[in-house]
Amino acid sequence: MTIPLPGPLHTHRDGLIELAELGYTDVWSAESDGADGFTPLSMAAAWEPRLRLGTAIIPAYTRAPACLAQSVASMADAAPGRFAIGIGSSSNVIVERWNGIPFEQPYQRVRDTVRFLREALSGEKVSTTYDTFAVDGFRLGVRPEETPPILVAALRSQMLRLAGREADGVIINWLAPGDVPQVVSEVHDAAGGAEREVVARIFVCPSENAEVVRSAARFAIAAYMNVPVYARFQEWLGRGPALAGMWEAWSAGDRKEALARIDDDVVDALIVHGSAERCRQRIDEYFANGVTTAALALLPLDKELDHWTAIRSLAPQA
Repeated sequence: MTIPLPGPLHTHRDGLIELAELGYTDVWSAESDGADGFTPLSMAAAWEPRLRLGTAIIPAYTRAPACLAQSVASMADAAPGRFAIGIGSSSNVIVERWNGIPFEQPYQRVRDTVRFLREALSGEKVSTTYDTFAVDGFRLGVRPEETPPILVAALRSQMLRLAGREADGVIINWLAPGDVPQVVSEVHDAAGGAEREVVARIFVCPSENAEVVRSAARFAIAAYMNVPVYARFQEWLGRGPALAGMWEAWSAGDRKEALARIDDDVVDALIVHGSAERCRQRIDEYFANGVTTAALALLPLDKELDHWTAIRSLAPQA
């Protein structure tokens, strides 16, 4: 399940315990414009030792390398053997527009960050010039009992192959179950037979009010699919023709028409919705096609749906 849960962070202890009681195995944080990616996990580490913890994702740009390594090592020290660090390029919106950092060479930046974290987490002194940054004489003062796995958030072939070749796994999102084989084949080919975790962030709304869900989902889809990295990803998956009308209207400044041009089939492919039973079946399709870990992200598309009712209805023990 994606965290943080609803409400202030200091109120989440009982909710995290309930997640474990319901059979959820992992909690995954994201980092965009809400809570940072580490604080909710550090609280979960202390409050509920049964849960595995992961970031999906931390941007590779928004923390300096040494600062990022300290955060990763601290989390691994707080939750030995049950923390995974997921990093990715994020997007030009978050990196450049919100944080004032040039969104340049995203593949190289993620690759360099993976390589630096490998070096830093080994405990050795790092004095290395990478393509996108240099580190001179840094050594971590925190030595976690277990080195956390490093996962790379990836969309298209080059980054997927980086995840397979140099990381311990991949984080994927905004794709349908039928898209998974195309994605994971790139990871496994690059891994050369080595085992890799495949974490999918799956957007879910267990509501049978399809008209309301689809209408609200169009806003989320348009917001993401007009970010260049996601637009190119959908084209790579073969969904370009289905989204062409939306992109055309969006570029022309007609937001209302852009939403209207997102077909139901696109919504149903990218958003899991319907009865709780139907949602669980759809989630199982992701696993059948190569996903090994599902990180559910509940979308409040139906305002009549209570967040905790949704969590309980989707639980593994439901």
